[in-house]
Amino acid sequence: MVGSGCYERVGLYLQKFTLSMKKIPAVTVLFCLLTIASFAQPTPATIANNNAGGARAKLVIGLMVDQMRWDYLYRYNKLYSSGGFKRLLTQGYSFENTMIPYTPTYTAPGHACVYTGSVPAIHGIVGNNWFNKESNSYAYCTGDSTVATVGSGTNAGKMSPANLWTTTVGDELKLSNNFKSKVIGISLKDRGAILPAGHSADAAYWYDDAVGKFITSTYYLQELPAWVNQFNRQDLAGNYMSKDWNTLYPINKYVLSSRDSNAFEVPIPGERAPVFPHKLSAIANGKYSSFKYTPYASTYSFDFAKAAIDGENLGAGAATDILALSISATDYIGHNFGPNSIEIEDTYYRLDKDIADFLIYLDKKIGKNNYLLFLTADHGVAHVPAFLSEHKIPGGTFDDGPIIRELNSSLAGAYGVENIIQGALNYQFYLDLAKIEKAGKDLAGIKATIIKKLKTQPYIVAAFETSQLATATLTPTQKQMMVNGYNPVRSGDIMYTVKPGYFDGGTKGTTHGLWNPYDAHIPNVWFGWGIKAGRSHRETFMTDIAPTISALLKIQAPNGNVGKVLEEIVR
Repeated sequence: MVGSGCYERVGLYLQKFTLSMKKIPAVTVLFCLLTIASFAQPTPATIANNNAGGARAKLVIGLMVDQMRWDYLYRYNKLYSSGGFKRLLTQGYSFENTMIPYTPTYTAPGHACVYTGSVPAIHGIVGNNWFNKESNSYAYCTGDSTVATVGSGTNAGKMSPANLWTTTVGDELKLSNNFKSKVIGISLKDRGAILPAGHSADAAYWYDDAVGKFITSTYYLQELPAWVNQFNRQDLAGNYMSKDWNTLYPINKYVLSSRDSNAFEVPIPGERAPVFPHKLSAIANGKYSSFKYTPYASTYSFDFAKAAIDGENLGAGAATDILALSISATDYIGHNFGPNSIEIEDTYYRLDKDIADFLIYLDKKIGKNNYLLFLTADHGVAHVPAFLSEHKIPGGTFDDGPIIRELNSSLAGAYGVENIIQGALNYQFYLDLAKIEKAGKDLAGIKATIIKKLKTQPYIVAAFETSQLATATLTPTQKQMMVNGYNPVRSGDIMYTVKPGYFDGGTKGTTHGLWNPYDAHIPNVWFGWGIKAGRSHRETFMTDIAPTISALLKIQAPNGNVGKVLEEIVR
């Protein structure tokens, strides 16, 4: 900061210049004045260094918490530590009203959207699965039969980003500096690692629950790096499973959850009852798979992230690097126990401590204000309908299997064509259009019959042809989300919407996938390099994350981007 003494000296200089004007050439006077001004004003570079700690972010960390509802930021705030979620919220910038702009709100499209700034209509990831109309078979979002597993003898590594049509922010970062940046994706789930990492990533690593190790595919590498092999040799998953899972705090402090034992909860695989303490050490068969349903799997993911930063020297090079870390255990636990369970409450208290520990690690390893971290989620989750029913709140589940069988039977009788509905996913029906055309049957009549039948179901509000979304009678929010989620190549032919609180599923546990705020309202918190504390309640979208990273790093946005820059943190 320039002190008053400096301005007094400037005044004296000016007086001398004025008295000497006739003796000193004008150009010299101008040069001197500009030199003096340069001392009085801080340069843009100085401002950037004071505010951000460096001219660029050394490392960008995307921290996605699978199935994290926005309200979890505040619901458990009383028992959160000061260094985890509270630190992010008090020292970072939170966009409190960030929504997912499409349906279905599933894991794969969520991870793709955050890192592409795009929607399923453009990036092509319309769900975790979809029906392939060309092969008449179901397709998995990251499935790739042309690659092989690296790190185990199973088929869990036959995965790649081949089904993703657009670039990610990591791809664009690499393109911006002739591939000097490193980009790594990490998740228990293959789709949670691969889709954020993008096409040109140095590697994506995911968990093979058959062997309890992190693996990759030949799309990225021909063999695992030494640091990954060293990590896997520790068998941390097995070590964590030797511990039992009890509540972090005395269970009587868990006043924000239902009773411990509920008939509508699903036990951890290998256990008989969904109650504390969870005797993980007693699970022998399939213990590495059961591990995913424990909060220790979140800690394990952070363990691997630290090993990746150390092993790859992320943040230590001449170019900015990206680490895309997705925490999946929260989703596995959430599906089984629901958002009002003690298990979820405890999971977030433990996750809070994991985040606090990770931030301390980053402070020491990368340096405070040298890394940029954003926290978000791929989707939220609905309350368990049976729980809602206990409190007289509407909700329910249904199974579309019986209605499909009934429709196929009646359509075969009316049109002489078997199995007209050949697939059902994402609240959509896929029709065998080739078979209908070959038989010369009335496609419009068949669609009308299906829609009419769907509308008779008590849980269905509307049904329509996906190709006619523009004329469907829907609220603007619903329509825009469904248009953004509709992809002519990969989406179904008939879509239906259901009442709030209802979903396609069993009577126990819960799920997500719909347009409703409990599935679509997600956290969006920014922390670290160049970020000033604050919050905004204006409506923002998941698609805004990628273009904001691009703006902060001064690179091109991904090639399918439809999001807008979050101006509050870029100014």
